[in-house]
Amino acid sequence: MKFTIYGSGCAKCKQLTANAEEAARALGLDYEVEKVTDVNDIIDAGIMRTPALAVDGEIAVEGKVASADDIKKLLG
Repeated sequence: MKFTIYGSGCAKCKQLTANAEEAARALGLDYEVEKVTDVNDIIDAGIMRTPALAVDGEIAVEGKVASADDIKKLLG
C-alpha cells in the first residue's frame, strides 16, 4: 500500500503522515510513504487544498488532517 502526502511539509502535513502511518500499523498493513511538496506536482495531481492524502493513487483526504481512526475506516 502506498500513501502519498501532498503539502508543503507543514505541521498539518506531518500530523496527517503520522496518522496515516498509525492507521496502517494498527491494521497490520505493509505501506510506504511518499511526500509531495512541489506546488506544481500538487496541482497536477488535482489537489486544491492541502494537506491531502492519497492511498494507492486515489485521493482519500483533502484539505484536512484526518484522524488515525478516520483513516482506518478508509482503509478497512
